[in-house]
Amino acid sequence: MLDPASTKRVPNTPLAPPTGAPAVTVEPATGDRPAPRTASGARLRMVLAMLGPAFVVSVAYVDPGNFATNMTAGTRYGPMLLWVIAAANIMAVFVQYLACKAGVATGKDLPQLCRAHTPRSLNRTLWLQAELVAMATDLAEFVGGAVALHILFGIPLLPAAFIVAATSLLLLTLAPEGRRRFEIVTAALLLVVLAGFVYQAVAAGAWSGALSGMRPRFADTQSILLATGMIGATVMPHVIYLHSSLARSPARSSEDSKRRRLRAHRSALFIALGIAGLVNASMLTIAAAALHGTGTQETLEAFHTGLGSALGPGAAFAFALALLASGLASSGVGTFAGQVILSGFLGRRIPLTVRRLVTMAPPLVVLSLGVEPTQALVLSQVVLSFGVPFALVPLLVFTARGRIMGSLVNRRVTTAAAVVVSAVISGLNVLLLVRTFTA
Repeated sequence: MLDPASTKRVPNTPLAPPTGAPAVTVEPATGDRPAPRTASGARLRMVLAMLGPAFVVSVAYVDPGNFATNMTAGTRYGPMLLWVIAAANIMAVFVQYLACKAGVATGKDLPQLCRAHTPRSLNRTLWLQAELVAMATDLAEFVGGAVALHILFGIPLLPAAFIVAATSLLLLTLAPEGRRRFEIVTAALLLVVLAGFVYQAVAAGAWSGALSGMRPRFADTQSILLATGMIGATVMPHVIYLHSSLARSPARSSEDSKRRRLRAHRSALFIALGIAGLVNASMLTIAAAALHGTGTQETLEAFHTGLGSALGPGAAFAFALALLASGLASSGVGTFAGQVILSGFLGRRIPLTVRRLVTMAPPLVVLSLGVEPTQALVLSQVVLSFGVPFALVPLLVFTARGRIMGSLVNRRVTTAAAVVVSAVISGLNVLLLVRTFTA
């Protein structure tokens, strides 16, 4: 699916260097014997440099929305929907690869490409839906983080949401000037989430019988709704925009340099999103092994209590700590993505503090109205799933145009695969609507 870059060369186009882009210099090897070792070392250093952006993006794939949808799916249906997580993760790697490819080839992110190559009215429409998607993302992150603080420390949900907002602003002070520090902190929080679910999976024996969930099937309308939410929680529209920005190549990069960068991004994606996929699969299988058939209510607090009853207080604490780390990290990533959306589509920037105050409104309204947090999280993921085609279709169109992409233009098989991914996601949404209104 991931096509190697072509060897065709085109003239360089001067482009503004991205803020905070990692500087990677690959020096040609000299001599006979040292050459392979030097080239191998340079490739490794480049992959390590690209792991930072990949980990930032992967955090969005294990945000609190994933907790709600995956744990609900495992509690209600056992391992039956594990195949959805596997399929969504494969699609996520492919989509993020295309986002990297656009940034590397053009030096522009996807919103900037939309502003440059679409009519103004269409660009504004794409911007509006992207902002709605960003709000749905913020809802998941704020509600999830607030619930985690409530579980761990008994803090009421509204004050807890303000604490999540303040912490996410603190994380954002590390970016973009200190983007590498932001990447390190974000990766550390991802590892906390991973450690929490590895501990729970071992305690639950979660992988026993999990392969039965790899056969594609649905049970009812609710299973389709959950599958749509799981895809929305995995193939995240806002990080398609963000990753295309983080991957932008420096001005005057040679075609050879761009191809090397793209290969490094691809390797980093397999590592980072592989970890995210493992976490998502662990969520579902832990719920299937410990909570399925127990009558556990499908809320985050009930999941925490149920895991404590079935696996002990250590597993319950690991769940709550992972949820908190996920909410804090993904809230910062979401606001960072929102800045990319606004500046790219409209060519404008507003202070991060102002943007965070604006995006706090929806989750605070939800919490103040007493809406059940887990149900709000699941529905937010469905909104995200509907937003995916609006990011994916422009990405597909731009990466298939030679005059935009140069030598890194998609091969036909890559374009065909992207069409299939778009059709699968859109088709699942249509099926959801039909089953919901005709049930």
